[in-house]
Amino acid sequence: MELRTRHLLDRSFSAVGLLSIAAMALSLLVLILPIAVRGARAFAFRGTAEWRRMQLELFGRGDADAVRAEQRRAAAAKQPVVDAWAAFERELEGRPDAERRRLQAAARSLRPALAELLGPLPGEAEPALPRNRYGQTRWDRALVKWQAVKFRTEWDYSDPAAGGKKVLVPRARDFRGTALEPAFDHLERHLAEILRPRWTFYGRFLTDVAKDAHFFGGIGPEVLGTLYLTLGAMLFAVPIGVLSAIYLVEYAGENMVISGLRTFISTLAGVPSIVFGLFGLAFFLNTLRVSPSKSVLAGSLTLALLILPTVIRASEEALLAVPRTYKEAALALGSGRWATIVKVILPAALPGILTGIVISMGRAAGETAPIIFTAAVSVGLPLTPAQTLTEPTPALPWNIYNLCTEHEAVDEIRHVQYGMVFTLVALVLLLNLAAIGFRARIARNLRG
Repeated sequence: MELRTRHLLDRSFSAVGLLSIAAMALSLLVLILPIAVRGARAFAFRGTAEWRRMQLELFGRGDADAVRAEQRRAAAAKQPVVDAWAAFERELEGRPDAERRRLQAAARSLRPALAELLGPLPGEAEPALPRNRYGQTRWDRALVKWQAVKFRTEWDYSDPAAGGKKVLVPRARDFRGTALEPAFDHLERHLAEILRPRWTFYGRFLTDVAKDAHFFGGIGPEVLGTLYLTLGAMLFAVPIGVLSAIYLVEYAGENMVISGLRTFISTLAGVPSIVFGLFGLAFFLNTLRVSPSKSVLAGSLTLALLILPTVIRASEEALLAVPRTYKEAALALGSGRWATIVKVILPAALPGILTGIVISMGRAAGETAPIIFTAAVSVGLPLTPAQTLTEPTPALPWNIYNLCTEHEAVDEIRHVQYGMVFTLVALVLLLNLAAIGFRARIARNLRG
């Protein structure tokens, strides 16, 4: 009976473990899949003729003759709308005052939506901002803007119990009997001919500099800044963390001071990251003045402090896991204490140490709070390695937050937001895979 009970408990625990793994995998799938799907739209999408014109004018890419020829074809398809608008403006003069004022108000509401969809109409002044010089560069956004041209929004409050009800009113009704009324039907039938969408792969999204507050361009400075901050943090944290672990395991005795030191290390591992950001601002920038203002150097030092407890504890556990016989054998053969640590204990503990480094690297790459006060800016150019000592940088974690909460046109750049999140997840994953592969290679060399 006791054996059956034990078998039943073993199977129950195994089933619970498998269910937990399946639940974790499903949770990750639910979390990662939407990010991957929406983030991929930053790289692969249906770009319009306006996209190719923008790429030529802002980045100097593409065949100029082909782009101009495409623009002529698009302009020919758009010409009936331009003619209808010009005719509408001419016929306004013959309308009664009340009707003319109503039509002018409707036209003032329609014109910005039409300009967002197709770009400035002929005869308009050249807009100052690049976002206003072009129509919709992405076909998915063009369809959204077409709905804004086709309908205007009203609110129906006739039922007080239900509250306000959103009602879409066709704009063509506002211009019934005018020269502009046929333009809506023309746009609906020929929008694809005007904007000429086709599938586009934008691999330079990872390297291009953003233009006009991320309306155009890519996330090159953000990717480079994240790499600078992550690698800089590891450059400071890994040597200090590993040497501290060696001291605690191999040299420090068991006394109240060392016990208190271990307690402090464990406590620091649980301190909120925003506290590290404020400390970095107060200590590295205001006290030590490692740079004139926010910089990659100050951000890297702050992130190094953040991940230092994790590196120390992981390295300490890895060193303690090395069999004591390794040390005894090396000492018996006449090796010195430091030589034993460097040539015997440290190589044997290296896979475990790298595990802690991998975890710390992922955390450093994804932290936002510590770099807000010490390193991050919303926009900027890619930095050279020398500039990291004195200059701040855009970084993926901070810019994701900034674009999602503070950008003036959040809905217009959803693809950029998801592209940044997808890139950050992929970057952390690649860094972790590289470190895991390196660790596996070292472990294989130690065994072989």
